[in-house]
Amino acid sequence: MVTEKQNINQSLIPILEKVSDPEIPVLSIMDMGVVRSAVIENNKVKVQITPTYSGCPAMDVIGDDIKAALKTAGYDSEIELILAPAWTTDWITPRGRKALEDYGIAAPLNAEADKDVLLNGKRLVKCTNCGSTNTRLVSQFGSTACKAQFQCDDCQEPFDYFKCLK
Repeated sequence: MVTEKQNINQSLIPILEKVSDPEIPVLSIMDMGVVRSAVIENNKVKVQITPTYSGCPAMDVIGDDIKAALKTAGYDSEIELILAPAWTTDWITPRGRKALEDYGIAAPLNAEADKDVLLNGKRLVKCTNCGSTNTRLVSQFGSTACKAQFQCDDCQEPFDYFKCLK
């Protein structure tokens, strides 16, 4: 979701949209909302990225992938990691949320609902296979720390849920 905090040169968007999140390859870094700024200054692209959480091991790969994509497009670049404001799942675009669900990862809910799901066992997370909300938490952690493992009690399929981060 584009916010007023972003400053992205429009000509760079098609290049940056081709850079995938290494942990969820169906999402671009633009869909994840990690690109906060991308400007051209003196024929060099300066890109600011925010990790989905501090210490995210994918950020080095993302930085290298951005540099490679920009190099292919004829630009030298500089990548800067910024920690404030902290990344939030609100920055995932609607296209990104749909791509998550199509890939089998339930998109994050809002913060209050997330707490009800993860701490109080409420059945609000929609199964990515059959669409039922008759789902239950299996583990607070899924394939990565930012996801939880769920199972649908209707179709019995397991799936990840991308936790809400504010």
